[in-house]
Amino acid sequence: MNHRTVLVGALALTTGLALTGCSSDSKPDLKVTGAFMPQPVGDMAAGFLIVKNDGGTDRLTSVSSSLSDHVTIHETKNQVMRMASSFEVPAGGELDLERGGSHIMFTDLKQRPKQGETVSLELHFETADPIKVDVPVKETTYNPKKQ
Repeated sequence: MNHRTVLVGALALTTGLALTGCSSDSKPDLKVTGAFMPQPVGDMAAGFLIVKNDGGTDRLTSVSSSLSDHVTIHETKNQVMRMASSFEVPAGGELDLERGGSHIMFTDLKQRPKQGETVSLELHFETADPIKVDVPVKETTYNPKKQ
């Protein structure tokens, strides 16, 4: 065997192993961090959080909560907010639901939560099991700084 054949074989094997590690066919491994809800001032509220994914690609498809029967996910593009059907949670990446961007919208609140309370919600995904999150209610103007 010449050196060129060995080199090509080694590169093919290495590339195959690297692509296997990044495969979107692997199971999602999701964790939620940084969740918060600014204290609502009316009958609507917004929720923000980060879904980190150490596995394969998934999609956030819906959110449910006892706070409202009308919980939707919204995206903001070019300063225009619109309802979305789902959001990708990329493999090895994160979905960042943040002020001024994509977020969770609660309308027709059954009650108005106060600062210091928590709101329970459940995130539903295309592949992964649902994740229950207790979201702390912060002051109305709360906006964490990006690191």
